[in-house]
Amino acid sequence: MFGQRLRLARKRAGLSMQALSQRMSPPVTAQAISKYEADRMMPSSAVLVGLGKALGVSLDFLMGGQVEALESVEWRKNSTASAQDRAMAEAMVIEKLEAYLAVEDILELQPPPDPFEALRIDQLADEVEIDAQARNLRKVWKLGIDPIPSMTALLEDKGLKVIEVPLPERINGLACHVERNERPPTEVIVVSRDTNVERKRFNLAHELAHRIICDTGNPSLKKEPAMNRFAGAFLVPTEHLLEEAGSHPRSVPWIEVMRLKRTYGVSAAAMLVRLGQVGILSKTSVEYAFKTYARDWRRTEPEPIGPGEGFGAFEIPQRFERLVWRALGEQVISPVRAAQMLGRPLNRVEEDIRGPREP
Repeated sequence: MFGQRLRLARKRAGLSMQALSQRMSPPVTAQAISKYEADRMMPSSAVLVGLGKALGVSLDFLMGGQVEALESVEWRKNSTASAQDRAMAEAMVIEKLEAYLAVEDILELQPPPDPFEALRIDQLADEVEIDAQARNLRKVWKLGIDPIPSMTALLEDKGLKVIEVPLPERINGLACHVERNERPPTEVIVVSRDTNVERKRFNLAHELAHRIICDTGNPSLKKEPAMNRFAGAFLVPTEHLLEEAGSHPRSVPWIEVMRLKRTYGVSAAAMLVRLGQVGILSKTSVEYAFKTYARDWRRTEPEPIGPGEGFGAFEIPQRFERLVWRALGEQVISPVRAAQMLGRPLNRVEEDIRGPREP
């Protein structure tokens, strides 16, 4: 376990064993580092602290026992993402998960039942059925047809761990199965703190689709496009969109696309695609849009929703922080431990405990 963590932290830093050796205080040879990574030798406490400082990681990360491995990692990344980018992302996720799983154990929380067990499918006839499955999920979860205020809160309520971290620029997010030592495994969805709200919501809906649709069972329906179709249908229900935009085929002015994207909290590009899927725009109209005025919309979001504006104010993971404050209130962790878990200065945590001082 320690050897794997040390190797990951070194790759995250982009260092060879020799380069790490040269950074170390107290001095450590590259040969010793090789033995640490192979779990053939453990460092002294002084060397352990030095490794953490040289690599910019916490001792909780290096010595943590909550996460055994991240399995079946599905990356949402740019094709230019490097091995170092992936190592950086994995290290961030493990460090966050160590604290998340630790506070769940401290509070003795039991894993929730699988919310998707009765909903999974592995056969789809066509794209119309994908929309029907999205509609059925809303019905089962009693969500109605209105826009969903927060995909993050919805998935957290269903037992999924949603983590937001400052991922490398070329990685938008990831999803994985988390193996644990002598504990039940868990699942996590990771989104980049720097991803815009529109893409973040769609990515979360896409990951939800993966938990419903195990396979299409249909050679004409590719899996990833099917997930995107489900995500669009879940975020922008046909019935609601037809009420908002009208049911007759027509052209849609730029300003109305901007209004609709803000109504549902999706990107302008996703909105155009969805207008085509429900028949308000023709296939040729959508293709023409992406060749002309919307040609840059997949790279640059027009009229983006601000971080604290509309949906942007709600798409923030909150469960982990709530659990830390609960553990602090129940006096099963100290303010120092809470500050470590939250990654905040102790004085700020203490201010949040006592509230604002009277002038």
